Amino acid sequence: MAGASDLGDQQMTAEYARAVGRVAYLWGWPLMNLHNRRAFMEQLPAPGLLAGIVPAGPPGTVGMLRDYVRPEERIVACPNQDVVYGFGVLDAERGPSVVQVPDFGDRFWVYQVVDQRTDSFVRLGKMYGTAPGFYLLAPESGDGSVPEEITGVFRFDTRCGVVIPRVFLDDTPQDRAAIAALVDRIGMYPLSEFDGHFEVVDWSQAPSYGGGEATGNQEETQWVDPEKFFPALAEVLDEVPARPGEEALYSWFRAVLTAAEHDETLADVLRQTAIEANDVVSELFEFRNIGLPVGRHWTTQRNGAAFGTDYLSRTAIAKSNIFVNTANETAYYYQDLDDTGQRLHGARTYTVHFPTGELPPVRGFWSLTVYNKHHFFHPNELDRFSLGTKNQDLTYGGDGSLTLTVGGAGPSDPKQLTNWLPAPPEEFTLYLRAYWPDDLILDGTWKAPAVTVSGS
Repeated sequence: MAGASDLGDQQMTAEYARAVGRVAYLWGWPLMNLHNRRAFMEQLPAPGLLAGIVPAGPPGTVGMLRDYVRPEERIVACPNQDVVYGFGVLDAERGPSVVQVPDFGDRFWVYQVVDQRTDSFVRLGKMYGTAPGFYLLAPESGDGSVPEEITGVFRFDTRCGVVIPRVFLDDTPQDRAAIAALVDRIGMYPLSEFDGHFEVVDWSQAPSYGGGEATGNQEETQWVDPEKFFPALAEVLDEVPARPGEEALYSWFRAVLTAAEHDETLADVLRQTAIEANDVVSELFEFRNIGLPVGRHWTTQRNGAAFGTDYLSRTAIAKSNIFVNTANETAYYYQDLDDTGQRLHGARTYTVHFPTGELPPVRGFWSLTVYNKHHFFHPNELDRFSLGTKNQDLTYGGDGSLTLTVGGAGPSDPKQLTNWLPAPPEEFTLYLRAYWPDDLILDGTWKAPAVTVSGS
């Protein structure tokens, strides 16, 4: 049976190109996102901090923080202030990289490593009982011997990937001091630089590189430009091999791209199609439009970093809060609405009440975070953006229940103030994380509490 590759240059109508192009844009948006992040990181001379606050490094390396990420960050939407972050990218064309795992003791940690599809291909974290040591992140197409000092090997089949170490940090000066030496032993570097010994980096002295879009805008850095999408799509298709069942998609996309190379009208149709399809992607940014409803207007997703052919979830998550962990590593609950279905707004005060024994059941930690309408932190005098396990001074009820308040004016009572999350004076979003969730979360038994207007 003849395949698309046997048919040569086919004639096609503008409407056909538009229909296929729309699917290609919605399908390929996350892949292009990582393609462009990798290209951006190629400009960096060494691991360091973008604008002095965002960890980064050239492909094959990782940069690290020693404290929570600052609210000015705009590289990745929906950051959290529960962990110390690292960030780096992989590039198969540069060969394997070694990632260091120090002895974290009892501290929660997880390294997220995803391929260009934003799917995880590693198991590195406290929930896996991972031993300290050196782990190789290697392209499937690579060959060569693996040094005997390497503890384990994980392989990926796309050109690029992303590595994000996360290490839990209590919001105390004591824990900040305690974590410093540990974080300095986290690192990643090309296999060619591996000598069998832990590399120690004083990340407090990490160089700073420029600023620009790392901090300059209200919204997340625009990693996908619709007008440049289709000229680069053929390269992305080469970087990400078709999964079983995707061969026909790839044939459709390549046929349209080939036709557009020889027809300026079709090329312009694809450019306009990308601009129009980008409006659909923008709608997927709003949490109330995506995910699985789980009651009380919360939504969730259960296949993060394991999307497979669920292209809707893959693109929606990439747009709204890219680089989520797998479900067994982290459960996420998203909330744009109060219990009456009205949009959350900072002019009102809300309560989130956890009855006795009904805090999120986790073996790691949990937190409730406020994000502005762009899914970033709202700067405030308390420098407070989330509450949860990391906070040692929360006020609990006499029965062990916990009530958090969000938005409105700050309480005057110091005990109530410790349980208050400031919100912007406009629409905002709540985001509940449960790291290393218990089975009660994974099977849907546990329910996130309603978000109610105070006094209602």
